[in-house]
Amino acid sequence: MSDKEANDVLLSTQIVIEQALRRLGYDQDMIDLLKEPMRLLTVRIPVRMDDGKTKVFTGYRSQHNDAVGPTKGGVRFHPAVSENEVKALSIWMSLKCGIADLPYGGGKGGVICDPRKMSFRELERLSRGYVRAVSQIVGPSKDIPAPDVMTNSQIMAWMMDEYSRIREFDSPGFITGKPLVLGGSKGRETATARGVVIMIHEALRLKGTELKNARIVIQGFGNAGSYLAKFMHEAGARVIGISDVNGALYNEEGLDIEYLLDRRDSFGNVTNLFTQTITNSQLLELDCDVLVPAAIENQITDQNASQIRASIVVEAANGPTTLEATRILTDRGVLIIPDVLASAGGVIVSYFEWVQNNQGYYWDEQEVDDKLKLMMIRGFNHVYEIHRTRKVDMRLAAYMAGVRKMAEAVRYRGWV
Repeated sequence: MSDKEANDVLLSTQIVIEQALRRLGYDQDMIDLLKEPMRLLTVRIPVRMDDGKTKVFTGYRSQHNDAVGPTKGGVRFHPAVSENEVKALSIWMSLKCGIADLPYGGGKGGVICDPRKMSFRELERLSRGYVRAVSQIVGPSKDIPAPDVMTNSQIMAWMMDEYSRIREFDSPGFITGKPLVLGGSKGRETATARGVVIMIHEALRLKGTELKNARIVIQGFGNAGSYLAKFMHEAGARVIGISDVNGALYNEEGLDIEYLLDRRDSFGNVTNLFTQTITNSQLLELDCDVLVPAAIENQITDQNASQIRASIVVEAANGPTTLEATRILTDRGVLIIPDVLASAGGVIVSYFEWVQNNQGYYWDEQEVDDKLKLMMIRGFNHVYEIHRTRKVDMRLAAYMAGVRKMAEAVRYRGWV
């Protein structure tokens, strides 16, 4: 994300946070506290590369607010990581945790790097170096990291091992998204996509439409997008469009999802194998029942919102729709399921993993999926009820639902 985009994302988040708190009756002191993270650490990480030279990477860890409990959030490895992006993402994590009623505040971390150009061993040294750099402010009762963009269960395993060495005791609860053999939770890898599936079900139910044969368009074919395509296909929906960073594929009769899943690479790229492609912009404007932006920020803007032909937009990505686009779509009667609600499945199952680590007892996948469904539907009903009774758009309703618990915890603690 460019500096300008990161600034825009942070600013738009702060605007809606302020609107939500004012609607809930809080004063300027609360707004001043909650519109910025209470803690941001910038670190420099020296890494010995395979050629023998040392390269120094910049990393961040943002902790939005810990009034409710320890902060929680992913660590991304990406060339476009920036301070403002990490700050905005930590605030969104707070909102997700509030909507799901989890005992967490929001956290987020990142390192400016390109994992695609690094060897396995270089990535391991960077992962361990990041943990050493932030070890004073993280831990199972302080701040619990997790996977994010271009990080995975292997990277979480290295991070957990490094933290356990520093603290000199085994600490599976320090981090989530781990391999199963190291205390990971069943259902964690697919959790974000399963949560989005549940939101699509609920949104279609409100519109009086069945999932079977519903036309679905998914922008992005990474972890969330590819699993979502798989689950939609298995449920009998027609996935008529998917995309990756190189372009998009479209077939009105439905794409061969099993074939595409088999051919995609580890970064979710598959369209480069085809000659008949369309652009990401064209994909977003396809006639469909449900559009799922599952890629990057600022994809639906005031420039293309009037051309969106979906009746439902479910945001699996963080920040894919701008505030002006939200207003345009809402005025046109499009039902938006905002990112802080739609993509909360990942942090919910991360919470389950942390609980299982702390109690030393592990659940089967059906139990995880059942608990996830219960919490996602409860969150959806809460947000929709605020939207209906307070006559606000779904994004503002989600922010109101998400920020209330944190604001009340701050008030009870006597911080403002």
